[in-house]
Amino acid sequence: MALQAWLSERLHHSTDSGTETNMPRRNVVVIMSDEHDPRIMGCSGHPFVQTPNLDRLATRGTRFPNAYTPSPICVPARAAFATGMRVHEIRHWDNAMPYCGAQRGWGHVLQERGVRVESVGKLHYRAKEDPAGFDEEHLPMHVLGGYGMVWASIRDPYKPREGGPRMLGERIGPGESPYTQYDRNVTERAVRWLQDAAEAPEKPFVLYVGLVAPHFPFVVPQKYFDLYPPETMPEPKLHPATGYVRHPWVQEYADFMGSEDRFVDAHERLRAFSAYFGLCSWLDDNVGQIVSAIEASPFADDTTIIYTSDHGDNLGARGVWGKSTLYEESVKVPMIVAGPDVPESVCETSVDLLDLFPTILQGAGIDATVETSGRPGRSLLDFALVDTVSDRVILSEYHAAGSNSAGFMVRKGRWKYHYYVGFEPELFDLDADPEELRDLGSDPAYDAIRASMHAELLALCDPDAVDRLAKADQAALIERFGGIEAAHAMGSSTSTPVANATAA
Repeated sequence: MALQAWLSERLHHSTDSGTETNMPRRNVVVIMSDEHDPRIMGCSGHPFVQTPNLDRLATRGTRFPNAYTPSPICVPARAAFATGMRVHEIRHWDNAMPYCGAQRGWGHVLQERGVRVESVGKLHYRAKEDPAGFDEEHLPMHVLGGYGMVWASIRDPYKPREGGPRMLGERIGPGESPYTQYDRNVTERAVRWLQDAAEAPEKPFVLYVGLVAPHFPFVVPQKYFDLYPPETMPEPKLHPATGYVRHPWVQEYADFMGSEDRFVDAHERLRAFSAYFGLCSWLDDNVGQIVSAIEASPFADDTTIIYTSDHGDNLGARGVWGKSTLYEESVKVPMIVAGPDVPESVCETSVDLLDLFPTILQGAGIDATVETSGRPGRSLLDFALVDTVSDRVILSEYHAAGSNSAGFMVRKGRWKYHYYVGFEPELFDLDADPEELRDLGSDPAYDAIRASMHAELLALCDPDAVDRLAKADQAALIERFGGIEAAHAMGSSTSTPVANATAA
């Protein structure tokens, strides 16, 4: 069924006023992790990673295996999530341009409709004082100093930082880090919040919970690290040491970050895999505690639970670590929805974080028709009830650290197209090649497909004009902070420090 025809049919039954329908007012809990490749879950078919709680959540709801981030880096992805708008529309290009509540978000809609809406944990917005759409922010983590990684806004040409801490962390392996303690505190606070809410189950709410794992530093409590002995870790695909040649745009990012070259030795590199997988199981344990608190509450049957992440992690594929590429490891996100009237299924429709804007509103019993006008997102609660929508187009874009020019990803059906300003494109047939092992970007047999996919990109934006706009905004930002040398000294070289998280 064509997407537009299906949407017309759905909207035919909606009101035009934007007022609530007759559906009951319900609760929504959104759990967002950080840097979780969705294929690293048992329910996704991973051969050895243990995620029993996420697996159980998936079995009682709908899992969307083709879910994407609007941008494979934290701040732009989260700003897009908050507003339901694409990155080039809201112009939050990189990790120095955090969301501050200036654009209308789903939280603002809930506040106006009298729904209690609060957050616990990492948001990565600008500051707690900003009107970002929450009645209260508990233990919020925002960008460092309210300005974030200004040094990474230096592009065209970019200016790598010399020395300084490694992106993945100075220590890799078993143990505790400020991030594991932070996630422990966030989980405990979220469980307590839900227990308190159970004292007044008739009062509807939307709760957002932000966990950090499996984001680096790659340090995880011993029992989770021990699940994945380093000597048993498989090598990632397409490593340059085997003769693989990176795309030039990706090579620039790899040169900029240099993570593969900064391991102490081969065993530390293996420990990085063990720690990441361990962090996925650590995350799963924390998600399980939160879900158990919901299931033990009097509002268990009236609550929609959403699990997702802001982006994925390359985890050594192509010799690249962190996010910031357009490949599946980096640009895909987990997406699981469970709750009232959500079928137990797997929905193959391509979706993204922008779809959570209407999903959250609908889950709270609010008609999102007027609010979603002009926004590309559509409710996952609706997608879960219909057959796969095969012609849906999803866009992701990157304008941040380690790139001299913009990168754009378009997914439509089986095809995935990467357009890099100033470089040759890439094309992948995900049905035949889900691991993106064969780039069809220069194969003349696929000229028509490339042209079609590029036309889909042009229907959404002018990529070259967007690239110029992003660079102009970044240049203006750098100038406001005193120029390139001053900007180069501003912001953390690695992950946002927990010291920036405020107790509440």
